Parts: sequence; C-alpha cells; structure tokens
Amino acid sequence: MSAKNRDSSLQIGQIIDLTINDYGYEGVGAGRYHGFTVFVPGALYGERIQAKITEIRGNSAQGVLANVLVRSVDRNKPFCRIYGLCGGCNLQHMEYKAQLIMKWQLIVNAIERIAEFKGVLVHPTIGMKKPWFYLNRLHYWVGRSDDNELIMGFGHKDTQEIVTTKECVTQPMIANWISQKLKEIVKIYGFSAYNEADGTGLLRHIMIRIGYYTDEIMVILVTNGAEFPYGERFALELMVNFPAVKSVIQNINVSRDRTIFGKENRVLAGSSRITDKVDDIKFCFSLKSFYRSSPVQTIVLYKEILKYAGLTGTESVLDAYCGIGVLSLMLARKARFVFGIEYLPEAFQDARENVALNNINNVQFILGRTEKVLPELINQGFKFDVAVLDPPRSGCEPSVLKNIANAMIKRVVYVSYNPGTLAHDLKLLSEYGYKIIEIQPVDLRPQTHFVECVAKLERV
Repeated sequence: MSAKNRDSSLQIGQIIDLTINDYGYEGVGAGRYHGFTVFVPGALYGERIQAKITEIRGNSAQGVLANVLVRSVDRNKPFCRIYGLCGGCNLQHMEYKAQLIMKWQLIVNAIERIAEFKGVLVHPTIGMKKPWFYLNRLHYWVGRSDDNELIMGFGHKDTQEIVTTKECVTQPMIANWISQKLKEIVKIYGFSAYNEADGTGLLRHIMIRIGYYTDEIMVILVTNGAEFPYGERFALELMVNFPAVKSVIQNINVSRDRTIFGKENRVLAGSSRITDKVDDIKFCFSLKSFYRSSPVQTIVLYKEILKYAGLTGTESVLDAYCGIGVLSLMLARKARFVFGIEYLPEAFQDARENVALNNINNVQFILGRTEKVLPELINQGFKFDVAVLDPPRSGCEPSVLKNIANAMIKRVVYVSYNPGTLAHDLKLLSEYGYKIIEIQPVDLRPQTHFVECVAKLERV
C-alpha cells in the first residue's frame, strides 16, 4: 500500500457512500471517492449505494454492494435462482436494454482510454430479440458433495465449488433435459467423480454442444483415464432417450491441473462431428472446434462483417484465425478467392470438410499460426484486397498487424470480443496507416458482460 493510501480515509472494511457514474471491465459499477475509483459488482449506473471496501490498490479500490440508497430504474430481478453464485452470468440484475447500452459504453471507453481516439463512430449494440435459452455450448463440472455423492453443475463465480441447478436460463430446454437425464444415468451406472485433491475418480466434466438449426447434439464425457466401464452402453442408452444426440465422445484427460480437455478422444456412439447451419451455409464441427455460442446472433455478426468487407466479386480476401471456416465460406460467395488460416488441427479438418459440404471451390484453408503463415504468403507474392481478422481474446500478434500494413491491404475488418485488446490493436493499425471508419457492437452473450464487435478500417 502506498503512502498516499495509508494517509487517506479509505480503509479495508470501511463502508462508504458512493454514486455510480461509470462502468469498469466486466460491467462492474464504478464511482469516485476522495480520488479513488471504486469498483462495485452489482451496482448500476446512476445509483447511490453503500459499499464495503475489500481491496485497495494504487488509486483504485474494490468493494461489495452493501446497500442501495437510490435505486436505478434499470435494476432487474434476476431470472435464475442461483444467480450470484454461478459464474456463468453477471448481468441478470440489469434490464436488457441497459445491458446493450453498457456494452456500447465499454467499447467507447476502451477506444477513448486505451487507443486514445475521440469521436470514433460506435453504433448502438445490436441486441437479441429473445435474450434467454440461446447457448449452444454448455459445460458441467463433475464433483462430489459433502456426503460424497456425485454432483453436476456450474463453477462458482468466486470459488472452486460446484453450483447445482435443474435449469439454466441461458441454455435451451433440451440441454436442461439432457443434463437432468445424465445425472440419473450416471448415478445408475455408479460412475465416480474426479477428486482434484488426490487425482482419483472417473468423470471430470460433461460438455453438451448443440446444432441449433439442425437439432443435432454432441455429448462429451471427460474422463480421468482411458478405462471407461460400460461407456459404450451408457452412450447408447443416452441416444435412445434423446434421438437428437448424434454423437457421444469420451475425452481422456489425466492431467492434474484444471485443464478441461485432454489430447485423446474416443467415439463411444454415433459420429465424431455434428452439423449446423448459418444462413444457407451448412457446416460440421468437432469436439474442440470453436463456434460462437449464440447461433442466432452469429448470423447477425457475420452479415455485419460481410457489409464492412464491401465485396464485389473481384477481391482476394484473407480470413485470419478462420476456425471451422464458416465465415470464409460466406466471404467466398461474394469474393474472387479466400485464404483461411487456422492453427487448430481439428478446426482445420472441419473447415476442409465444410468446403465439400457446400461445394464452394474458391477458398483454400492453410494450417498454421497467422503470424507464421501470413508473411510466407506475402513472400510468395500473394496479394489481398481485404483482411478479416478474428483473433482469440488476447488479440493479434503485433507482427500480424505489421504484415497487414506491409502488404498494403486496403481494407481491414477486425472482429473482437475483448474491447481492451480491440482498442490496443486498432491503435497499432492506426500507427501503420489505417483509419477507423466505424464500429458495430453485436450482443452474442446476453446476461453477461461479453460483447462482440466489428470494426471497419481503411488504409489512408
């Protein structure tokens, strides 16, 4: 603690009156108190509250909401009975229209404070018409209760405990029904739960992936070791109970850390992939392949990307971090040619399968990391008119942005779900000669602070 903090009136455990006039990262309410910025989860813009200080660091502090003195009109009664315990949602206490405004503000704040740009056109966030029961990828932790019974549920927001519930309000009802049936069958078969303390027990995680428009479902059982007594029989029983389940896969993870997946997979029943659709593009995806968690809003997001790409049919397009290739295929329908780069072998294989599924022949997928493959393509003489960048949460490697600039690519469409790394990378691109034209936020994760956005940049 600095001398300034020691001399101030702000102390750990102190309860202060605070007016919330901003939002910090993860949609946490923020206010100013005697030169400190105080962040309080659960507090809403415009509210006067009482907060108990839990941490002081530099000129900022963390607090917990003790009392709401003046309530915001945007305060909402949470829909879920385990809200505040489960780590899945953190904005159910906020009306949905206010969530969209807050997400817009997070992007504006990042652009102004990190990239140091003023006046950038950031459009209002495009929201979801029905912001509940939308997820297509679900993760259940498996553990033991205090009386040593196997339990399934979601991770606690603050601890390593498992929070159990019969229904999650952000996942489709079919997933809720399957999860309840899984609990019954698992107990009948007597499968043991993994114990992190001593590395014993069988089941570690259960994942459900859903083809939203095809109704195809994949169930993944992550086990502590390859031996899985009655695994195939268990999988067939699940498929009999739920005909929509087309794939049951065992993933083997013997690590002692909290890594979810291991390297080895075994199909217990059905196929190794399931299918879904985006607009008129049909695609397949496997266990580890990334596909956005809200299919309805993914279509909205991709159409915004296509709009910003401004394709006329003559362009050569780079689709970096292309995943299973769905966006590449949509771009290929409007471009002369598309090069997609993907580093995950499973996603790369899915992308190649998806080319055949859609009979599209003006796209090529390349396996490797963008920071390595892109300069190789440039050195070989390939030229691109448009670059679509959809990097992981950590953003692009700086060398990727430099290579984009060196290749004199006229237009860049940057897709991000992290306002901080978005702002950082946009600042770098601006230093390399690109101008931000506009940004469109799209909400793919209602009831959470996550927000996707598409930025359009042009070389000046």
